[in-house]
Amino acid sequence: MAEPRLMTAESVTEGHPDKICDQISDAILDDLLAQDRTSHVAVETSATRGQFFVFGEIDSQGYSEVQQVVRDVVRCIGYDNSAIGLDADSCGVLVAIGQQSPEIEQGVDRVNRTNSMSTVDKKNLYEQQGAGDQGVVFGYACRETRVLMPLPITLASRMAYRLARARKDGIVPGLRPDGKTQVTVEYDENNKPVRIDTVIVSSQHEPDVEQDDLRRELRDHVINPVLDEWCGDAVTHDDYRLLVNPTGSFVLGGPAADAGLTGRKIIVDTYGGAAHHGGGAFSGKDPSKVDRSGAYAARWVAKNIVAAGLADAAEVQIAYAIGMANPVAINVETFGTEVAGVSRNQIETAVRQVFDLRPAAIIDELNLLRPIYRKTASYGHFGREDPDFTWEKTNKANALRAAIR
Repeated sequence: MAEPRLMTAESVTEGHPDKICDQISDAILDDLLAQDRTSHVAVETSATRGQFFVFGEIDSQGYSEVQQVVRDVVRCIGYDNSAIGLDADSCGVLVAIGQQSPEIEQGVDRVNRTNSMSTVDKKNLYEQQGAGDQGVVFGYACRETRVLMPLPITLASRMAYRLARARKDGIVPGLRPDGKTQVTVEYDENNKPVRIDTVIVSSQHEPDVEQDDLRRELRDHVINPVLDEWCGDAVTHDDYRLLVNPTGSFVLGGPAADAGLTGRKIIVDTYGGAAHHGGGAFSGKDPSKVDRSGAYAARWVAKNIVAAGLADAAEVQIAYAIGMANPVAINVETFGTEVAGVSRNQIETAVRQVFDLRPAAIIDELNLLRPIYRKTASYGHFGREDPDFTWEKTNKANALRAAIR
């Protein structure tokens, strides 16, 4: 019998310096997709005290006023005063954006881009549009929560979101935009979550906030409501260790305290370390980049496997080559949790039959050429109950069950 174990996941608020950068990159992507749905975008953002640098490559018929996008995102997050370390109206914005490489372009754009997907023969399009880069992506799903996500990352991301809402809605006074959460969950010998062990919340705050008062307010208005909703009676959560601002205070935050960069929170963005990760970031990349669209598809496949009742947990790996449409490899791992009478090989064969994982097919079926990405850039890309997150659909579960032979 396996010994009980602890598993930990962290999340960050939208005011964290790395997450500011993710949101800026995705806001630029959304701006361009709203004007030209065939835009190819690969934009990075870096941040330091009072300064942003936006750089990368774009090929689009649209035009984004990048400086204004940066300021709008920063202001919306809540950085509107230099007294808290960042002012949207006075921060510096440096832009260095060029054209997409023609060698990348030729592998991705083999179809006349003036034609929309609805007017081009889909079979031809699916075959001709190659992956925007080589790469390996992973998707994961399990039965630990109603959204088929691991419990630790679900709790951490929900607490981070609720922390930001408590600030914006004035529920907890004296909060500032930067913040982090972390949750440690105990699992039993059957790999089931049974107890919340530790919760850590680090929240930026005004100088006059008392830490004892903040601890009480965050416990009552942020932490316990999330634990009650997601743990219920199944996971004990009435005797956890709580750490709030363990260093003693957190007044200076955001880029004034720590530099930020797009793509540095890839585990926060996905499964909290419960599954493998291919290493590619999401934000600032249009769906021709399989780092993003392939990872969304892998989650879609994994979630449908679990929703179909074929396994209690599933991890899907997909590998691509730049300029080639068909994946070079697909692997499904179910960790011995397959339902009785069904093998892992049968599930993998059914996946290959039911899902078309060529980039253009993914983009088409998941409707990814929409300006929906800024809201993916904080609080996780997966397990969100939002209709725009089409990769969370379980619309292929019945087809997967039917394909098992």
